[in-house]
Amino acid sequence: MAVSASPRIAVLKGGLSAERDVSLSSGHECAGALRGEGFEVLEVDAGRDLGAVLRELKPDLVFNALHGRWGEDGCVQGMLEWMNIPYTHSGVLASALAMDKERSKAAFRRVGLPVATSRLACADEIRARHVMPPPYVVKPYNEGSSVGVYIVHQAANSPPGLDADLPDILMVEEFVPGRELTVTVMGDQPLTVTDILTDGWYDYDAKYKPGGSRHQVPANLPAEIFDACMDFALRAHQVLGCRGISRTDFRWDEARGLAGLVLLETNTQPGMTPTSLSPEQAKHCGIGFGELCRWLVEDASCNR
Repeated sequence: MAVSASPRIAVLKGGLSAERDVSLSSGHECAGALRGEGFEVLEVDAGRDLGAVLRELKPDLVFNALHGRWGEDGCVQGMLEWMNIPYTHSGVLASALAMDKERSKAAFRRVGLPVATSRLACADEIRARHVMPPPYVVKPYNEGSSVGVYIVHQAANSPPGLDADLPDILMVEEFVPGRELTVTVMGDQPLTVTDILTDGWYDYDAKYKPGGSRHQVPANLPAEIFDACMDFALRAHQVLGCRGISRTDFRWDEARGLAGLVLLETNTQPGMTPTSLSPEQAKHCGIGFGELCRWLVEDASCNR
């Protein structure tokens, strides 16, 4: 399906995941930016009837501003491929692979990228005993935005009391101390490194509430660490087969030098809210928010 010179764009936002509120904000911001670029924009809160809604609206392409399950894990991408509607960001396989933290780690290990030791375990087992020596982190293996994350500290005498509504299978991952770093890749170009400064854990509130975190762009790092972050992010983007933009997150333990740099995960649908990291990095590189959204539209296709 060829994309017209001035396409009607359906911006998908909201959705059904735990990251719905973040997606509503991302979608609102992107829709406004695309209108500012002169596009006709249709905002769509993605529900179970999304296929029927898109058949009725007949957009020329979809701008995917969904986050989390069903929007970031290959599900909506597969539907758009079936409907032959070009869309932004990564395709079916890359989206599914990146969203599954354990399988994406396996891909990273195969190309020599440094990742934290982890395993999948039943929630009941995690509640019953320490499944690895503390400190460690417990989190869903297929969610983002720090949803459902528990930190078990070194001095913890008992395993975590997990909420009852968590999935049956969770990831248990060694806790990596140090600084929070992140790199956005746009196309095949890593943009820069951001150092994320918080007063505590970089949790959901720190990510999305104004003032929850402070971003140093570019990060003040030794050249070896800065360059490694840029290289590792690009290699992660490529090994997963990402398209459009992705954002790869790291932890760096300064005391260990390069050996202390660990890749945490790659996000195929980075946040596009006023406090989000990828638009901030693009701005640092001279790419305005509207220009970034336009670039994603121009990059859209099927068979991604």
